[in-house]
Amino acid sequence: METKPQVNTSGRYKLQYRGVECLNCKHPLDISDKYCPNCAQANSTKKLSLKDFIDEFFSNVISYDSKLLKTLGALLLRPGRITRDYIEGKRVSYTNPFRFLLSLSIIYFLLMGFSGDFDRLDRFADTATDDILNFEAEDVIQNLDSLEQKEARGILNQLDSLKIGKFISDQARKKDSMILADPKKELEKLSDKNFFGRHLGKQKVFRLLIERDTAYIFDDIVQKHGIKNSRENRMSFSSTKSLIKVQRQPGEYVSSLISKLPFTTFFLLPVFTVFIWLIYIRKKYTYTDHLIFSFHNQSLLFILLIISYLIDTIFGVGSGGIFLLIFGIYLYKAMRNYYEQGRFKTIVKYLFLNTIFIILAIIGVVILFTASIFTY
Repeated sequence: METKPQVNTSGRYKLQYRGVECLNCKHPLDISDKYCPNCAQANSTKKLSLKDFIDEFFSNVISYDSKLLKTLGALLLRPGRITRDYIEGKRVSYTNPFRFLLSLSIIYFLLMGFSGDFDRLDRFADTATDDILNFEAEDVIQNLDSLEQKEARGILNQLDSLKIGKFISDQARKKDSMILADPKKELEKLSDKNFFGRHLGKQKVFRLLIERDTAYIFDDIVQKHGIKNSRENRMSFSSTKSLIKVQRQPGEYVSSLISKLPFTTFFLLPVFTVFIWLIYIRKKYTYTDHLIFSFHNQSLLFILLIISYLIDTIFGVGSGGIFLLIFGIYLYKAMRNYYEQGRFKTIVKYLFLNTIFIILAIIGVVILFTASIFTY
């Protein structure tokens, strides 16, 4: 006599709803299959009711929460061990390292973006006028002692009586008028300069066209002034328009820059992992193993940064330095536990990798800043 399989027969999983073929991937099923062994979809032909939908939603949330708690516990209490478990195949109990890091980085930079009062930076917006020379001179004078202030103001008054400021302003206006009269000719004059010289010169021409001629679309400038429709001209025009916007709304620009930082992290870590692979090249680990190690450690850094941010916000203290120190100690322990090398070798490699990471981070920020100027 054949023994009947012991299965859960409640709700959607009652035997009367079991199918012999997966509705998702058409894989053959047995009545004992609660889930498809091929794609993991539930083996049920019953129409999905509202109660079933709600039950499955909370079931998935609880399942994710249990993975999340176990991942957090392993990261905090077992430096380096969670990576070893993961690459050895114990993956069901933990959240995906890439997805986990992406979630944490987005949360952290969203907190920074929403709470940062970047609108204050707008007070430094470019509001230059013809009196800018006098304004800057007055700023310098304020930093002098009383005797020096008296002498400086006397010199400034003499210069003002000579109308030097007015002369400079008139000459600048005349030069601007010549550029606006024939911008094509001015651009052609720059052809004998190097790339950066041409770029800066073109930015000046395009800035005048944007601010004085309200030319916000490159194709309109090409049509109106007969300017060459080249990639270099387009790039110069785009960067000029972005720079004007940055100068007028620096707060909004910084906020936009911060929102892109999470994605910079995922371009930085794969490059950084190459250096980890190189200094541990004699170890049995693959590049992917090192990358998972990087993801886990970077995740821990974001967790500490989020905790530090919340403490600073609630209690009004500065705890960032303490948490960075904690991460520094944690990283050393993680390297020791995961790669199982002596203290001296680990310290040397620790210092080397941290130096490389700082250099790559600076390069990444510079690239992000430069790219943002052209696309903002």
